[in-house]
Amino acid sequence: MKNFFQFLKEAQSQASMQAKKLNLVSDGHGGWLDSRGKFVATTEDGKLQFVDKKKAKVEDDKPTQSKAAKPEPKAEPKKTAPEATGAKKAEAGEGGEGTDETTETLTVAFGRFNPPTVGHGKLLAAAKKASAGEDMKIYPSRSQDPKKNPLDPDMKVGFMKKMFPEYEENIVNDNEMRSIFNVLTTADEQGYKNVNIIVGSDRQSEFENLATKYNGELYNFDNIRVISAGVRDADAEGVEGMSASKMRKAVVDGDFAAFRRGTPKELNDGDTQALFDAVRGGMKIKKKKEVAEMWEIAPKFDARGLREQYVNGFIYKIGDIVESLHTGLIGEIVRRGTNHLICVTRENYMFKSWIRDVMEYDEKTMNSRMRDSKHPNTLVGTAGYLKNAMAATGTTGIKNFINKNKKKK
Repeated sequence: MKNFFQFLKEAQSQASMQAKKLNLVSDGHGGWLDSRGKFVATTEDGKLQFVDKKKAKVEDDKPTQSKAAKPEPKAEPKKTAPEATGAKKAEAGEGGEGTDETTETLTVAFGRFNPPTVGHGKLLAAAKKASAGEDMKIYPSRSQDPKKNPLDPDMKVGFMKKMFPEYEENIVNDNEMRSIFNVLTTADEQGYKNVNIIVGSDRQSEFENLATKYNGELYNFDNIRVISAGVRDADAEGVEGMSASKMRKAVVDGDFAAFRRGTPKELNDGDTQALFDAVRGGMKIKKKKEVAEMWEIAPKFDARGLREQYVNGFIYKIGDIVESLHTGLIGEIVRRGTNHLICVTRENYMFKSWIRDVMEYDEKTMNSRMRDSKHPNTLVGTAGYLKNAMAATGTTGIKNFINKNKKKK
């Protein structure tokens, strides 16, 4: 017969496993907090019981069983979290002005936008059409490196709002939205029942497989639709053929005219020059000979060089950590295919990516003060660590630090 302590330990263990998969954190008293610190669940009979949405996300249950467990009526609108933004029902003609209710469906676009181009306007327009007046949010990724992601997130968002003023309120600058999983779990926490994910046609299959695979485990939606924003053709002229890779190549070539063709008319010449200079500075370009190989900066334009590096085993080895440029997921390479990689995240979630769509993940380049939503960046030598040290000492700049600690004569 089990004693009380054995029973308690098993119950706590089952609840803990469920909470771990849902990215929840214990408050130490039987309660559970979501990624934003909101109290969302308690431990009852060894299982998680959600106090706000009144549903238990049990990994062994079928999705239909989970839906049946909801005690509240289907038609009852859900309340948005305080930080939620987006189109209101009033804007869709379904409610009065000033309402804080979310719509049932959220339409999202998650991408690098590094740098943002006129082609991204097509993606945002597709998102607006798919949203049909309901909530829409655009999430630029948080990645930054000199080769493929030269703009830091804040600068990138600033330029995006100038380039696409129609969507200024929909562009979300949130340091916690590092991957598509962060976006989807947050949408679930905010009470959305359905989600539309807008992507380029070349990424539709990748997002569809990944997003639906973990529905009912990481998040729980009635419907997930991955919608193509249209065909992308690297060889085409105009909007259909424009890409961030072409823009970075134009910067490497010093071709401002080609770069200008990749920006919308809403961005004037002065701002376009500023964007060109920002990309150039982010890529650390001073002299032509200092530029990285083209397969590193824009692999679409040097597929042969990338392939040679991969086949010869110089890059993307078993055990290396890489980041997906499309989804933001970070994982360890566990299998090398002919031209693709199978990777597993720290949380033990698997994803597949083409070799052209990943980059080596090096935490030494981290500029954020936080490594993730819960852990501060303590990696010595990173810009994030410097920011934490400066904040702890009240330092606002190096000169300020020197003046504060200078010996008085």
